[in-house]
Amino acid sequence: MCLALPVKVVEIGVGAAGDGALVELGGIKKEISLALLDDVKVGDYVILHVGYALSKLDADEAERTLALFSQLDLPAPVVS
Repeated sequence: MCLALPVKVVEIGVGAAGDGALVELGGIKKEISLALLDDVKVGDYVILHVGYALSKLDADEAERTLALFSQLDLPAPVVS
């Protein structure tokens, strides 16, 4: 089963080519690719799957989704 997670963009222009972003989820920061999206800004939420931002997500929806995840009795997600 694959899982895509909402993550918050905290930095733009990272990586060797400068086309990536640094995102944060639960205190964990990870460099990801923005190759599939345009117009992503710091503070935006994106759906992350296997290291790629797939789509932008409304901040309210992202926060509701993250709140639901926090209610589950699961180990912390691995940000890939």
